[in-house]
Amino acid sequence: MRILMISKALVIGAYHKKINELANLGVEVHLLIPTTWGSQAPEITKADGYAIYTLPIQFTGKNHFHFYNGLLSVIDAVRPELLHIDEEPYSVVTFQAMRHAKKKKIASLFFTWQNIYKRYPFPFSAIERYNYRVARVAIAGNHEAKEVLRKKGFAKNIFVVPQFGVDPELYTKRAESRIKIKEQLFQSAHVQVIGFIGRLVEEKGILTLIEAVSKLPENCRLLLVGSGPLEKRILQMAKKLGLDQRAVLVKNVPSEQVPHYLNCLDCLVLPSLTRPNWKEQFGRVLIEAMACEVPVIGSDSGEIPNVIGDAGLIFKEGDVAGLLEKLRAILSGHHLQKEYQKRGLARVLAQFTQKHVAMQTMSVYREALAGRSE
Repeated sequence: MRILMISKALVIGAYHKKINELANLGVEVHLLIPTTWGSQAPEITKADGYAIYTLPIQFTGKNHFHFYNGLLSVIDAVRPELLHIDEEPYSVVTFQAMRHAKKKKIASLFFTWQNIYKRYPFPFSAIERYNYRVARVAIAGNHEAKEVLRKKGFAKNIFVVPQFGVDPELYTKRAESRIKIKEQLFQSAHVQVIGFIGRLVEEKGILTLIEAVSKLPENCRLLLVGSGPLEKRILQMAKKLGLDQRAVLVKNVPSEQVPHYLNCLDCLVLPSLTRPNWKEQFGRVLIEAMACEVPVIGSDSGEIPNVIGDAGLIFKEGDVAGLLEKLRAILSGHHLQKEYQKRGLARVLAQFTQKHVAMQTMSVYREALAGRSE
């Protein structure tokens, strides 16, 4: 089984563990990534067990507009049985790759996160229809994305598989990190730390979290890890609510350092807010936290409830009082903390490791190469 995967997401080194696992399963994987994605250069360019190709792209950093220079040369060099295009069906790069696949009579598939039904203007509407016709199967990163594909008329097999899982060797409980990071950031290992890790944008619901934490006792602290356009407003609100002395913002944390920050948390919160053009598509930080045995709380936006399952608590998005209630339950109940630590780890090991995701992906490949459709 010889696969060529095209993925801008894999400029991030931590995600390559899935490719390692696919190779371990006997898949001959050839990976194509851009020489740069926005300001992000590839973190891994040489790997054991699979091949990596890099090509320059036009419109780097533009999700649905970019395409590769010299893509056909890589396809001809690899001669794959299957082209895995790790991009949305309305993206230019997907159209570029699908056209080559059709001409070369290579089976192909695409990946989608899009969990809101949208009609796109020309030429993206035409691109989307073409890619639906050519693809053998599709992978959806969440259940609502599958429903969107069905509503849009994609009648072939759709498999719900996360784009990436977690590496339980990297994301694991680290007692030394818990103490070290707490003392480093808050000058005490005995405070209770509530955390958020991700983009600092309004739709992530961070302002809801700040307001809820401001109502907790003095011993409760807030750690925000990330960067984004909401940073100034976050700092202003924290000061207004008297939380500025109890909140810490850490920017530009390398991906391999994230497990250390997760381990200092007593609870991780993902308080996402649904917007007309966006709702939470997965919430990867939830499974990273659960792998580190950190209790999680999430809003009911998008895929969050399906990711958490019975391994954490859910509150109605935007509901400060509801989030405050869940935080108090987690922080005041030692038994409840232990229970959710146990459930979270078990859920990740059963469903969300990179190995498990690789096994699911390999099953998709078999189906695509068999050429069956519903």
